[in-house]
Amino acid sequence: MRNPKPKEWQAKEYSQNYIADYKAFNFVDGEGIRNSLYVSGCLFACEGCFNKAVQNFRYGTPFTQELEDRIIEDLRHDYVQGLTLLGGEPFLNTTVCLKVVDRVRAEFGHSKDIWSWSGYTYEELLLETPDKLELLSKIDILVDGRFELSKRNLNLQFRGSSNQRIIDLAASREQGKAVIWAKCKDAEASYEQIKKQI
Repeated sequence: MRNPKPKEWQAKEYSQNYIADYKAFNFVDGEGIRNSLYVSGCLFACEGCFNKAVQNFRYGTPFTQELEDRIIEDLRHDYVQGLTLLGGEPFLNTTVCLKVVDRVRAEFGHSKDIWSWSGYTYEELLLETPDKLELLSKIDILVDGRFELSKRNLNLQFRGSSNQRIIDLAASREQGKAVIWAKCKDAEASYEQIKKQI
């Protein structure tokens, strides 16, 4: 796992504007039914990363206007709560992410919420480049922090290790500190998949 200094990693130097995947109408990447955009490229290299191939900034395919239009059309369904940005690292792909986020806000205002996962912590992002700060200012929920294999916990809601947080960004901006999402509910017990004996 790598720990960057403030402003050390700049999206303009790394991003190739590639996306690894787009999944419409899923319910695992945040609250409610969501459309999820997986951007390509991440420098954190967390041990145990479940999406290792997506660390490559040229994995997948280039982001296109056609995909942007599809995301917007998929969001028009009343039952879709919002958009999720994952990766890879969204904050190292700010050109793509800001383009989509700005379009979502132009089309839907705040009737659709926007979530993002990031290896950066909220506090680290506050010290970052203007593009990262702009993206942070336009999303609603941030799931922050590197995945730490030693802190892996299957009982956690929407995250993999206990150091990661689900942060309500509007409340955080008001209070001047990271505020945990009020609906965060972690399981009290885990149910490991039963392995079939052969």
